[in-house]
Amino acid sequence: MTDDLTPLLALARTAALRAGEAVMTVYRDGFEVRRKSDASPVTEADGLAEQAILALLEGHESAIPVITEERAEIEGLPVEAPPRFWLVDPLDGTKEFIKRNGEFTVNVALVEHGRPVLGVVHIPAQDLTYAAAGPGTATRQRGADGTPEPIAARRPPPEGITVAYSRSHADQGKLDAFLADYVVREHKVAGSALKFCIVAEGVADLYPRLGPTMEWDTAAGQAVLEAAGGSVTTLDGAPFRYGKPGFRNTGFVARGLPKA
Repeated sequence: MTDDLTPLLALARTAALRAGEAVMTVYRDGFEVRRKSDASPVTEADGLAEQAILALLEGHESAIPVITEERAEIEGLPVEAPPRFWLVDPLDGTKEFIKRNGEFTVNVALVEHGRPVLGVVHIPAQDLTYAAAGPGTATRQRGADGTPEPIAARRPPPEGITVAYSRSHADQGKLDAFLADYVVREHKVAGSALKFCIVAEGVADLYPRLGPTMEWDTAAGQAVLEAAGGSVTTLDGAPFRYGKPGFRNTGFVARGLPKA
């Protein structure tokens, strides 16, 4: 981790934890569900989490521009991405939040020249935080005062891989076709950016996403996974970049370490 990223990682982690506190207040007290312009659900927690994050990131002396999912819904997206910017999803997995299954995350990433170089994925319902800022720096931490534990992706076991896939978005037919050439031992269903993290910590080996996502859904998870030794590419193996027109992703494949 460079000296430049060390304080920014601490800042992103604090922002994610504060957003998580706001999210859990709504989660405990109850909430109404509204619909955004694309018909996707949104709750009071999304806005409160965004406010908590923006208060810290925009108040910091670094003056790095911030792009968030909720702000994009109201103000629109920049025509051209800045060379360095924060990319934030204040509540990734709103459907999981509404179902109250705990598999929702707060995602904060720093993107430089199209690459996520820093990422924090916080899981408020589990009081668990994954964070990284460069190769070999990926950690998981339980609680705000817990000790960060290093994590690393694994090589595919000879007896077969474990595949992570989405609880809310999986198309089983497409997934089965994609996995036809793999020996699959186990499936793990999970919501939000949590899937990147279970690959990063060696619990799963592969996370294919065959449909579109938005960049704020994936940037923080990609930063954590790549720091843990894994990779994220397009479906045809090209680098997975950020700041694309509309900040929209095509499908991708997140992997742990390659075969020996």
